[in-house]
Amino acid sequence: MIDFALLGCAAFLAGLVDAVVGGGGLIQLPVLFSMFPREVPATLLGTSKLAGIFGTGAAAVNYARKVRVAWSAAAPAAVSALLLSFAGAYTVTKVPADFVRTLLPVVLVAVAVYTFRKKDFGSVHAPLHSGSTERWVAVGIGAAIGFYDGFFGPGTGSFLLFLYVRFFGFDFLSASAAAKVVNVACNLSALMWFGYSGHVLWQLGLLMAACQVAGSLVGTKLAIKHGSAFVRKLFLVVVSLLIVKTSYDAIVKW
Repeated sequence: MIDFALLGCAAFLAGLVDAVVGGGGLIQLPVLFSMFPREVPATLLGTSKLAGIFGTGAAAVNYARKVRVAWSAAAPAAVSALLLSFAGAYTVTKVPADFVRTLLPVVLVAVAVYTFRKKDFGSVHAPLHSGSTERWVAVGIGAAIGFYDGFFGPGTGSFLLFLYVRFFGFDFLSASAAAKVVNVACNLSALMWFGYSGHVLWQLGLLMAACQVAGSLVGTKLAIKHGSAFVRKLFLVVVSLLIVKTSYDAIVKW
């Protein structure tokens, strides 16, 4: 029971953080792996995806009720992410992800430095595109992130948030709302594969899903209440933690 309580707390915190800036896997996955050291990694990843799709879905619905979601930029990206994540998952079975593992900390440092130096980055909602241009940019971002999520994965939500601010001119709050829609598509694609291949602990995943939903509701309320400035600060914290974790993973692998 203590183990389940710890997993529930981890899922709650993961849902809270993921609802605001992404990166909930930083909290949830290490706890899963420490609790079930003899379990197949794919099964733990599938269980995490099951919990994650409920938490992210709840966040997307909650944002849609309170914040205007830019569906014209979110929906095309979600469709292309859904399709390309399958391609990424297939590719990782053929090509080692070592290069991405090594490069990722460098990319994350660049993202953190860019966000930190531009003090007004994501503070004003001033969309840069419309019409077909907006759709094609969204398709490109969704395809790239979807493939990355299927191929490797860490920091997917945070990358989405950054890209919506950088390439669409959204503020952090609006970007977070749009990113959740794309995140749901990525999680759905992965869950379909893990479920089909039998790599999901359904009862545990549903228990963690309930906790993730509770955390995501708290996270979206905090984001909506405190606005883009709060989201920006938490984004920098999560990206910094991702830099530490991915750097450590790359060094250990090397």
